[in-house]
Amino acid sequence: MTYAVTEACIECKFTDCVEVCPVDCFYEGENMLVIHPDECIDCGVCEPECPEEAIVPDTEPDSEKWVALNQKYAEIWPNITEHKDPPADAEKWSGKPDKLEYISPAPAAS
Repeated sequence: MTYAVTEACIECKFTDCVEVCPVDCFYEGENMLVIHPDECIDCGVCEPECPEEAIVPDTEPDSEKWVALNQKYAEIWPNITEHKDPPADAEKWSGKPDKLEYISPAPAAS
């Protein structure tokens, strides 16, 4: 089992989950975080920390597409291990459905 970040994270990018991850398996894109499924130890401590409820176990229905998306971007985005402030307009995006069209394939700016 692994966990995956869903489209609910797009444009919100809260990093509460990053702080609690014992294996540092989060990776940061320009407007989203992902979990590297090969590094995740399935502990689940990140899931309740996400204010957007954007983290799901791979046992959830339709989670395969999120695991694949997480795998793809974890291979090219930089690792993130510390809490950062969310984007200034994160609250505006909070709870909005169908955000996948807004995903940026770019890595986080350094």
